[in-house]
Amino acid sequence: MQKSLFEKVWDAHSVRELANGQTQLLIGTHLIHEVTSPQAFGMLRDLGLKVVYPHRTFATVDHIVPTDQRQEPFADPLADAMIRELRKNCEDFGLTFFDLPSGKQGIVHVVGPEQGITQPGTTIACGDSHTSTHGAFGAIAFGIGTTQIRDLLATQTMALGKLKVRRINVDGELRPGVYAKDVILHIIRKLGVKGGTGFAYEYGGSVFDNFTMEERMTVCNMSIEGGARVGYVNPDEKTYAYLKGRPYSPSGDKWDEAVERWRSLASDPDCQYDDIVNIDASDIAPTVTWGINPGQAISVLENVPTVEGSPESEKANVAEALEYMKLPAGEPIKGTPVDVCFIGSCTNGRLSDFEETAKHLKGHRVKEGVKAIAVPGSQVVDAICKEKGLDKVFSEAGFEWREAGCSMCLAMNPDKLIGDQLSASSSNRNFKGRQGSPTGRTVLMSPLMVAAAAVTGEISDAREVFGVMETIEA
Repeated sequence: MQKSLFEKVWDAHSVRELANGQTQLLIGTHLIHEVTSPQAFGMLRDLGLKVVYPHRTFATVDHIVPTDQRQEPFADPLADAMIRELRKNCEDFGLTFFDLPSGKQGIVHVVGPEQGITQPGTTIACGDSHTSTHGAFGAIAFGIGTTQIRDLLATQTMALGKLKVRRINVDGELRPGVYAKDVILHIIRKLGVKGGTGFAYEYGGSVFDNFTMEERMTVCNMSIEGGARVGYVNPDEKTYAYLKGRPYSPSGDKWDEAVERWRSLASDPDCQYDDIVNIDASDIAPTVTWGINPGQAISVLENVPTVEGSPESEKANVAEALEYMKLPAGEPIKGTPVDVCFIGSCTNGRLSDFEETAKHLKGHRVKEGVKAIAVPGSQVVDAICKEKGLDKVFSEAGFEWREAGCSMCLAMNPDKLIGDQLSASSSNRNFKGRQGSPTGRTVLMSPLMVAAAAVTGEISDAREVFGVMETIEA
């Protein structure tokens, strides 16, 4: 019987079917951080339980760490208490912890892949929405809640209903100035923020074949924003090349055995999907959000929608978004003034994001009055950027180069918007208050588009600002 990767991995990790129809699923790798794990460890202690397979759990600190200075104790007493609690829990239960002094600390969804912990064919869970990132390697990865974290620590299993699988093909050639972030924003705009409910998204087609692993991670990262619980790409030679030689990757004879096994996991050519969506790459333009969810997105050359011109079912949502965002309906989004520009997060805080942006940013300056910060996704990314001199390119352009962490993506640290500031952000969510101020406004876009906004002081077409292409089409 022909099967998709999702079915193969699911079947291989199924322990048993439960009376309620769910599956007890073995989780191969458990990733934790400081925010969603303390209560789970507290429940273990209350029950007198141990972590059943401590070698399968890996921890890092990312959400609450300040990015401008790392001196402890942290100024925020809650943040300081959380990092100390995570240290204690990892020590008490014998877990691997990529702490600040390790040189390996960073955002959990950046650290897992770069350490070789994320591998094809495994199941991965983490108390964080964007765990779907790891699906870029052909893993089935999903975010979970605190009680499920407790279950995983105690049993290495959890209960989950089996998902349907939607294949999303993106074929053709992306136009210059269009990036992986634009691809996923386009997909979410097309299918909706609830379009993936009950589905795992399998991404394929020539665009994904040509994407680097980090580009695949960007798309899989935001699968959850389209309602999908899981997003993945079938493993291929790029996957194996990325993983080879990483600290936790197989080595020696075990490497060859692992690659042979990983190759067998890819979806069979004639497998059946529950749904198939085909997208022409040439239809995708540099994309920005205008509203309060990632599906409220348009091309940078389009006008902000109007309530009157929206479908009846969307009019209330459009009205709410326009009121919150304070954007003039029916007017071009291009030219909207920005206050803060943020490049980073588990979506776009990887080495290639900074390499590509620095290539175009060099020689330009951040406009006076704009606050611009660049935050590497891990200490490893930070070190490589500094070896390559990328940090200097950003600093000389007027960006603040920060320490590794989640930073302004969700502002559980000092990096926050003030008042109704508008942020051009390479992160993944533009919800109300997402970046730290209850009235702060977020416009999602690719890192290069963020750089263009920083240089011009307004939402701009990066292709024009940096001369990425000669002819610009809507």
